[in-house]
Amino acid sequence: MKILIVDDEVIIRNGLCTVIDWKELGLTLLPPASSAEEALARIPVEKPNILLTDIRMQGMDGIQLAHEVKRLLPDTETVILTGYDDFTYAQQALREGVTDYLLKTSRPEEIIKAAMKAKQRIMDKWENAKQETMQTAALRSQLLDRLLIQGDESSLAPVQAWFRKNGVQPDESSLAPMRVLLLAATGWGDGALAALLLGAAENMLYELLPAVTMVKADRIVLVLREEARVSDCGGLERAIDRVRQTLKCTVFAALGRSVASYGELQASYREAGTVFAYRGLLGTEGLYTSADIADRCGGRTVCSQKEESELAAILMSNNGADLRHWVNRKVREQLEDPAATPSSVQAFLQSMVIAGHRWLERSQGGGKPEAALHTFEVDSRAEDEVFKLLSSVMAAFHEAIADKPYAYIQKSIAYIKEHLDQNLSLQQVAKFVHLNPNHFSEVFKRETGLNYIEFVTRERMRRAAEILQESQAKISEVASRVGYEDIKYFSQQFKKHTGRTPTEFRQSVKD
Repeated sequence: MKILIVDDEVIIRNGLCTVIDWKELGLTLLPPASSAEEALARIPVEKPNILLTDIRMQGMDGIQLAHEVKRLLPDTETVILTGYDDFTYAQQALREGVTDYLLKTSRPEEIIKAAMKAKQRIMDKWENAKQETMQTAALRSQLLDRLLIQGDESSLAPVQAWFRKNGVQPDESSLAPMRVLLLAATGWGDGALAALLLGAAENMLYELLPAVTMVKADRIVLVLREEARVSDCGGLERAIDRVRQTLKCTVFAALGRSVASYGELQASYREAGTVFAYRGLLGTEGLYTSADIADRCGGRTVCSQKEESELAAILMSNNGADLRHWVNRKVREQLEDPAATPSSVQAFLQSMVIAGHRWLERSQGGGKPEAALHTFEVDSRAEDEVFKLLSSVMAAFHEAIADKPYAYIQKSIAYIKEHLDQNLSLQQVAKFVHLNPNHFSEVFKRETGLNYIEFVTRERMRRAAEILQESQAKISEVASRVGYEDIKYFSQQFKKHTGRTPTEFRQSVKD
């Protein structure tokens, strides 16, 4: 905040400049002026916030100066300093907008007090103006939000005036075509820096384009007047490139369809939102339209049985590095799939997490998998999210078995359940847990109550029952998935354990 001292007496000028420490008061002292004419010539350029002026000077007096300053800079505070204790002068000064009146005989503390009162009045004005601006901007954003998201045209008049003021619409007689643009600027980090970047990008776009703008969550919303070489695709790409180069950031933008009325802006906004959802699939930067996603029909949505087996083996091994590598590879395959859509990627990532919880439920021998639905970022951040969720599954399993005296038995049981489709020999499982087969067989029976063959057969029949309940797989396929090549032998074993043949069991489930 700047202060200018005006007095034709050099002693008074210099005294006011040196006796009071203006910098300590938070004020920048401009070079003093020796006349009202000099001050008036400098004021438009230097724009002082506080004017401390003598009232009687040769030429223009302080009251005339105050009058001119009020005309040029209405928010500047003027304090009159005079050697004349004249009530008439005081009244006249107050009529000209002078905010305080002091005698030259006033003590320094009285002058300081007057200056600080003037400073506080200016700060109050600034705060009020800021609040008013914020309230106006919030109201405009609220009305625009209702128009774009809800299609609500009930409060259209303020929005129309706003659009005309910002050049989106030239006049009231006709409507120019409009489009909605959603834009994200990244690269400055998170939190306050991210908000600062968005604000800077919004200001630049506001200056470069005929548009109204608002910041909504992590993106800037712009309603543009469609104009050749200015806000068509070529013009937008130039504006976006300017933002990218100036702010040293990455910019992703999605453009909605061209519309000819306020009521259609909602459709343009929705289309832009649909395209924006492909950020991470289309790339991290650039300008995109619905044409760029027209051929995407959706990628895989469910993990294959092979992938579930791979995941189970990694979770059982308790190897975080292998888990990270596997998750990264699977997520990137989805993001790089040219057919992928946000919904198909979301479904596949959720399937990965569910597969992990399904393995945990099988390994722990009961209960339901606790895989809460999770919304993933459809970009490289998804790798971290999926890895974190599956790491918690891996940790839960190994923490649970670590407290048990024969943890290797629990680990062997988990291994058996994940390899029921294979020829599981006792020697193979004993090798997995690094034990002598004879010792393993003895401890296994003591801990489970069943010998190895009985346990494996029981688990195979349980799995077969689950498959029969959950799918329409052929009996031969069910048999193969639980390790039986001979369908007749499988059916005999199944009836022995359940009292029904596989076909009878499936029918009873339907009934």
